[in-house]
Amino acid sequence: MEASEKLTTHEGATVRTLDDRLVIERLEVEDERAARLVRERAEAGQPPADTVRGAIEIGARVLEREGTAAEVDYVKAEFSRHTGELAEKMVKLIESGNGLLAEEIAKSFGAERQGTVQQQIKEMLDRTAEGQREALARQFSAKDGSNPLFDFKDAVIRNLEAAEAQRQQDGEASRKRIEALTREIVELKERDQADQRVAEAEEAGTRKGRSFEERVHATIESVAAVRGDAAHHTGSVNAEAGGKKGDTMVELGAGEGAPLARLVFEAKTDRGLTRPEAWRELNGAMDKRDAGYAVMVVAGDACVPSNTQAWLEYEGNKMIVTVDAEEPERLVLEAVYAIARSRVLARADAALKVDAVGVREAVEEALSELRCVSTIKKHLTGVTNSADNARSSLVGMEEKLKALLSQIDGLVAVVDE
Repeated sequence: MEASEKLTTHEGATVRTLDDRLVIERLEVEDERAARLVRERAEAGQPPADTVRGAIEIGARVLEREGTAAEVDYVKAEFSRHTGELAEKMVKLIESGNGLLAEEIAKSFGAERQGTVQQQIKEMLDRTAEGQREALARQFSAKDGSNPLFDFKDAVIRNLEAAEAQRQQDGEASRKRIEALTREIVELKERDQADQRVAEAEEAGTRKGRSFEERVHATIESVAAVRGDAAHHTGSVNAEAGGKKGDTMVELGAGEGAPLARLVFEAKTDRGLTRPEAWRELNGAMDKRDAGYAVMVVAGDACVPSNTQAWLEYEGNKMIVTVDAEEPERLVLEAVYAIARSRVLARADAALKVDAVGVREAVEEALSELRCVSTIKKHLTGVTNSADNARSSLVGMEEKLKALLSQIDGLVAVVDE
């Protein structure tokens, strides 16, 4: 239970103390400044009780300081008084030449002293200061609890050691991460290279997987589409007249309307084919496919039928051409296509206006250029010296051949009705 003590009463006012609290009842304070302060703060929104409580707390501290200051002043005054009295006594003793003072000084500074008293005092203070410095140095260099900085130094050392350990740990972790990333990059690179090799192998396999007949047809189909013709791969399809002769059948003009005529192409990789056998193949293909011109495309010179030559027209409706077995040259097939197309269209319809002489001359010149191209390509296969000059000539001839092909196509035109 809290102890209550009644301190005083005045005109009905009561002040009690409850431990560290005051209880004030019916107390009036006549102070203009205090009343104004409580009123102004109340208008500002501060409860009057809080203002009064704060004023009492602050006032109590001020009164307490004033008491302390008075005591200090008293002590200082007494000290000054006693110091003055002591000084007066010392002066009197010195002036009277009292021997007792001399003895005291001698005891303090030694009978055998050298120099003045001030010098001995300075030397004594220097020794004391040096001793204190040495003691402080020993104390602050101690590695036990006697060093006031021991805990601080120990904490700093621990933190530095912990930081170094953490740095080494982080460095090791970073090194491992870098090694892992490096391995991953190497693996990804190797995987990418492997994927590229697989893709190249697959592409090569796809090219090799396609037959020579399919490769030739794909090139002819591309050439035909440019001219508005339609090429059909008929090697495995029976003709209307029966049989499967004719690997690629082209309907001229079928890409834009009704076909005007037909061409047929036979792709051969057989060696040792005789001329009669070749003619049976070509004539049979024209007959079965109702075509006006037949071309035998063979895979290299070794496959040219016996007693025949490449790049020569036979009987006005047959030709044998050689191409690379893996990559049939588009230009070669485009040239023979243009020649065969011009021949067939010239005979197919009276509605066509044909410059017969111009066609014949252009075709002969184109065939001559094709034979030169073929010859140069043969020489380039086994020749290394002067290869650049030969290739330059070849390029020039190929460009001239392209121009002749355009000329051939222009010489055959449909007459406007």
